[in-house]
Amino acid sequence: MPSTSGLASTVEHDQAVGRLRESYRRIPTGEPVRLAKRSSNLFRPRTDVATPGLDVSGLTGVLEVDAAARTADVQGMCTYEDLVAATLPYGLVPMVVPQLKTITLGGAVTGLGIESSSYRAGLPHESVLELDILTGAGDVVTARPTGEHADLFRTFPNSYGSLGYATRLRIELDKISPYVALRHVRLGLDQLAPAIEQIVATGTYDDAPVHFVDGVAFSPTEAYLTLGRNSDAVVKTSDYTGQQIYYRSIRQRPMDFLTAYDYLWRWDTDWFWCSAAFGAQNRYVRRLWPRRFRRSDVFHKIIGFENRHQVAARINRRRGQPDRERVVQDVEIPADQLAGFLRWFDAEVGMRPVWLCPLRLRSGESWPLYPLAPDVTYVNVGFWGTVPIAPGASDGDMNRRIEAAVADFGGHKSLYSDAYYDRDTFDRLYNVPALTEVKRRYDPDARLTGLYEKAVARR
Repeated sequence: MPSTSGLASTVEHDQAVGRLRESYRRIPTGEPVRLAKRSSNLFRPRTDVATPGLDVSGLTGVLEVDAAARTADVQGMCTYEDLVAATLPYGLVPMVVPQLKTITLGGAVTGLGIESSSYRAGLPHESVLELDILTGAGDVVTARPTGEHADLFRTFPNSYGSLGYATRLRIELDKISPYVALRHVRLGLDQLAPAIEQIVATGTYDDAPVHFVDGVAFSPTEAYLTLGRNSDAVVKTSDYTGQQIYYRSIRQRPMDFLTAYDYLWRWDTDWFWCSAAFGAQNRYVRRLWPRRFRRSDVFHKIIGFENRHQVAARINRRRGQPDRERVVQDVEIPADQLAGFLRWFDAEVGMRPVWLCPLRLRSGESWPLYPLAPDVTYVNVGFWGTVPIAPGASDGDMNRRIEAAVADFGGHKSLYSDAYYDRDTFDRLYNVPALTEVKRRYDPDARLTGLYEKAVARR
């Protein structure tokens, strides 16, 4: 039966869409169009603009949860934190719940999201049944897999706002148990792909069911797959929101138990392992750092402050240390190329740990702007940090080398962070001709910033 308790009403939603459209009309033609929202999970600096952003203040909630149909109607700027809070009481969650609480559903669909259910559930946009989109023409249209706006439905994923903004999405939901039982299995680099392919094919490992799988490579000789299983057993669970740190437990505990809620957000408290850069993993600092402020959006704001003011960079220069290049990337590598890519990465980049998350498209067909093959298992390799800029090198050189290596290994790269491709290469990799064709229909006056301009030119 549909639930409406504590949810946004249809009237409130319609009013919010009206305010959004009016704010769009007020932006002068030729001026950049951006969302006016408090948080972002993009990691590419953008040029400042003087024009006000789109008013999305009333589009942050859940409209309906239909537990029987296992669907939810959700506003486009609703965070996964709020979405999960609405669905979890029914034992349901989105098919894919990205790791960071403030990622929005609309953002995960127009960008890309991935998590440990992606080996069986694919990417967030593959569980979208329909969505309302504010287009560049100023219209709000309902796009579905078939029908009048099927071209927009298919092209919207990975368009990053270049085709419009989602105001409402109807998505499928998945069952989840109250607890998740974890096994951390240590494997060699050459053992990772066979184990992943077995799990993809059978949903099991060592004859035990697997409902979630991701992993961490700590060094060239130490990698783990974490295998999650839904569990109804009432057991003592671990807590990684306090003094304990989740990623460290992978090496320390062969078995573990978390509540479903804590499992979904296990990476958010310490932003995977990146909170170490802010001192949040120092046991003395951690005791003083309020738990409610140990979360990804707080760390992201600290990064934003550093990007604007370069405080740490100036201190490093005064100490005679080399400037550092930000290397924040997620790339999809075919599973059979994973070991080779990781060895290249160890030798040429040397950042550790790296995150590993298997992915296989659920829909059985490719999507235009992120053309992964539907019959191939990929592994998302995530690495986030900085490397020193070598003498004679320039900022961006390492990222360019990584982009070239990803292509050499048959992979593809997400666009939430810095990109350095030339336009011809970018257009080929991200199928910009297909995007341009659809854009002509839904943004005839080219009011919305193009994908290359957003991802590479940082507009």
